[in-house]
Amino acid sequence: MPASGSLVPPDAGILVGMAISESGPTLPSTPGSEEANAAPGASAPPSPSVSAALREEVEQWIAADPDELTRDELTNLLDKADGGDPAAAEDLEDRFAGFLQFGTAGLRGEVAAGPNRMNRAVVIRAASGLAAFLREGLGAEETPRIVIGYDARRKSDEFARDTAAVMTAAGVEALLLPSALPTPVLAFGVKYLHADAGVMVTASHNPPNDNGYKVYLGGRMVDGDGQGAQIVEPYDRMIAAKIAAVTSAADVDLASGGWEVLDTDLHEVYMDEVAAVADDDSPRDLRIVYTAMHGVGGETAREVLHRAGFTDFHPVPEQFDPDPLFSTVAFPNPEEPGAIDLSLALAQRVDADIVIANDPDADRCAAAVYDPALGRWRMLHGDEIGALIGSYLAGPKRERLDHDCAGDDPVFANSIVSSRLLGKIAAASGITHYETLTGFKWIARSHNLSYGYEEAIGYCVAPHLVRDKDGVSTAVLLAEIAAELKERELSPLDMLDCIAELHGVHLTDQVSIRVTDLSIIAEKMAAFRTTPPASLAGSPVVDSLDLLQGSVETTGLPPTDGLVWLTADDTRVIARPSGTEPKLKCYVEVIEPVRDADVSAARAAARERMESLKAELTRQLG
Repeated sequence: MPASGSLVPPDAGILVGMAISESGPTLPSTPGSEEANAAPGASAPPSPSVSAALREEVEQWIAADPDELTRDELTNLLDKADGGDPAAAEDLEDRFAGFLQFGTAGLRGEVAAGPNRMNRAVVIRAASGLAAFLREGLGAEETPRIVIGYDARRKSDEFARDTAAVMTAAGVEALLLPSALPTPVLAFGVKYLHADAGVMVTASHNPPNDNGYKVYLGGRMVDGDGQGAQIVEPYDRMIAAKIAAVTSAADVDLASGGWEVLDTDLHEVYMDEVAAVADDDSPRDLRIVYTAMHGVGGETAREVLHRAGFTDFHPVPEQFDPDPLFSTVAFPNPEEPGAIDLSLALAQRVDADIVIANDPDADRCAAAVYDPALGRWRMLHGDEIGALIGSYLAGPKRERLDHDCAGDDPVFANSIVSSRLLGKIAAASGITHYETLTGFKWIARSHNLSYGYEEAIGYCVAPHLVRDKDGVSTAVLLAEIAAELKERELSPLDMLDCIAELHGVHLTDQVSIRVTDLSIIAEKMAAFRTTPPASLAGSPVVDSLDLLQGSVETTGLPPTDGLVWLTADDTRVIARPSGTEPKLKCYVEVIEPVRDADVSAARAAARERMESLKAELTRQLG
């Protein structure tokens, strides 16, 4: 696997600050206390439920917290704990168990009071550390420039304004997006405005109570393929060290003004550029059902598709406007069961050609099509969309692809846990292909990248515009592909069958376990390393790779915590801890050759092998 520059592993997160002391024993009562002087027969008040050390930490945090709401939240929680509420005491201990971790994904956590949550005090400290990192990186004589964006989640606008206030007070030129907008608009702005950094306040498709803080670098802070991409090591450790040096949010200066609120020009340029992803001479006869999943992508996606000529557009009204409660879905991720049920029902009513879904910050894109074999609509898997786009770019759109590369050879890339199919498509078309570590921060750094994707419905189809996944430009390209197929009386499923005939059926899936104790994941990985499986679903394991022992020279990948097993029948399993959830995941792929052009039989055989393999892995994971 070729290397994509000098990459380093993304796994290490850095604790921002020192761990808070754990709660100690209950304070003993003393003579003269209310308990000792209570009247005979009176019930004694409960003993304090938090230690003196924890109480001091909580009170210090309250004194430094700039937000009255979170100050009151902690005060009330402390009162409940003092009243003998064990749940309140446990909650306080968790909130003060340490500082919210800053890593290559920035910050992400529940919006609530305390150092181990997302709140204004935590964001102010993070912004101050980032400002110090930028000032040091450019030197005293230079003024860094940062672009700040935000979505419509709880507190997103406040966190963005606090970041602008901190940056301005620290001597950083701060440019604030004019409203809640998709993450790709912010990523576009970092490149378009030649900014040295970007911050996007979003928790993407996390649960409603979460929020997050993504950091991008560009301008004078990074060179080459990292321009405009999310941070990787060592930048996360360098920023985290600066954040850790901020002792209190009360010590951070906040400007009362002075930052620039951008007008709509940046958004307009983004929409024009992304609409141009579709070829002018391609067909436009396509009926689209679209859901924004209660996020910020709705108006932008509708306008971009209209500008691209796709005007037969039917939004899901219940999910079109931003809603921080995500009131119609249990989990705001298009991949989750039930999340696009409203879309599929609307598609049935209006006789749509395709369903397109963005996640809440519109950096991911999902799609569904009607499957005649099933007699119903179904979601396309992330790897299926990845293959559709790759095959289209390598085939019908190859001339445009070569033109966009400006004389360089085109490059396709996907994460190692994604299907191997894109590599075969690339090889058949003479296109260089890279496999990278999981995460778009790595895919985006592939040299001469023309197209990249990860199986978790993230796609970069216009890296010259956005060096990150972009659900809006992906929606435009998917619409073009579907319209081209419709004009030929075909569907995306027909195209997938053609790809399968050429390269075999590639069926992918996941098996995972969620834990409450992270040590279980470490124990499982250690057990797999000590005693790897000798066979999987009846096929002997013929090759094993420990990615933790890997190197750029031997594997093309930096070391990361993962195990790869390959069987004699070309089945592949990759086991790795999740980077964002308390899960151990197994990414599974089976490949079934197509004989006598019978794709249906090959798909059935692949499904049978997959079910057997998933059952075996489920038993092994416990």
